[in-house]
Amino acid sequence: MKQLGQYAAPRHVVAHLSDPHLIGGGGLHYGVIDNDANLRRTLDRLAAVHPAPQAIVFTGDLADRAEPDVYDTLRSIVEPFAAGIGATVVWTMGNHDERAPYARGLFDSDDTGPQDRVHEVDGLRIVALDTSVPGYHHGDLTPDQLAWLTDVLATPAEHGTLLAMHHPPLPVPMLRAAELIELHDQQALADVVAGTDVRGILAGHLHLSTWSTFAGVPVSVAAASCYTTDPAPEDRFVSGVDANQAFTMVHTYDDRLVHTLVPLERGVEVSHIGSDIAEALETIPLEQARELASSKTSQFNS
Repeated sequence: MKQLGQYAAPRHVVAHLSDPHLIGGGGLHYGVIDNDANLRRTLDRLAAVHPAPQAIVFTGDLADRAEPDVYDTLRSIVEPFAAGIGATVVWTMGNHDERAPYARGLFDSDDTGPQDRVHEVDGLRIVALDTSVPGYHHGDLTPDQLAWLTDVLATPAEHGTLLAMHHPPLPVPMLRAAELIELHDQQALADVVAGTDVRGILAGHLHLSTWSTFAGVPVSVAAASCYTTDPAPEDRFVSGVDANQAFTMVHTYDDRLVHTLVPLERGVEVSHIGSDIAEALETIPLEQARELASSKTSQFNS
C-alpha cells in the first residue's frame, strides 16, 4: 500500500470493544436491546476496517449477569470472526462478570482468583488486568496483583505494552455517578505504571467514549456495544440510551497511538468517493495524487 502522507503505516492495529453485556437465552436488555445482535453488528463494522486488527480487546462486562452459557455464546460469535482475520482475542473481566464462569467459559480453567493475563501480539504486549471486586461494582487491584504487574513490566516488550482493564483510571466529570464505582487507590497503580514501557491504557465501564492521561500514559475508554450513557441528560443523574454505540480502533506507531471512534450505526451518506480511487492512486505518481486531492480545481473535488 502506497504511503500517501508523512507517516508510514501503523506498526499494530488493535480493535477496542467494550461492555457487550450479553444476556442468557438471548434476552433483551431492559426489554428493548438485543445485545447479541449488537455484538454481531460490531463485528460486521469491524470487518470493513482495513488493515484488519491484529488483536481484538474486550474491556469487560462481557456478560450482564455472568450466566455460564453467555460465555459460550460470546466465544461462538467472536472466535470464528477473529480466526478468520488472524486476530488475537483479549478478554478482560468487568464488574458484571463473575470469575468462576468467566474462567471456565473462556479459558476452560477452574482458577477463581484474579483473571490477569499477558498476551503477545507481534511484539506488542497486551496485559489484561482484572479490576473486578467480587460482590461489588467498583474496581480495585490487590497488592498481589500490583506486584505481579510490576514483575511483568520489569522486562520491556519489543514494541511496548498496552494495559486492558475495565475500570478506567481517570476523572469522570460528565458522569459523576461513576465516581461511586470507580477504580479505588489509583495512585498505587500509577506508581507501578510510571516509567515503564506502558504506552496506553484501554478501559470500558462508563458506556461512553472519553480520553485522558494517567501516570503520563494516554487512557482511552470505549463506548459500549449494548447501550450507552447520555453525557448530557435532562433531569436525570444517569440516563442509559439505545444510541451512540461504538468501538474504538487503536493504531500504534513508534512514537504514538491514534484512537478512532467507529459508531455501529451507519449514517446517511451525503457524499462519497468510490473505492476504485484507492486502486487508481497506486498506479499514479504521488505528486499527481496530491494535486488531484488538494487542488480546488481538481475533478476530484468537484
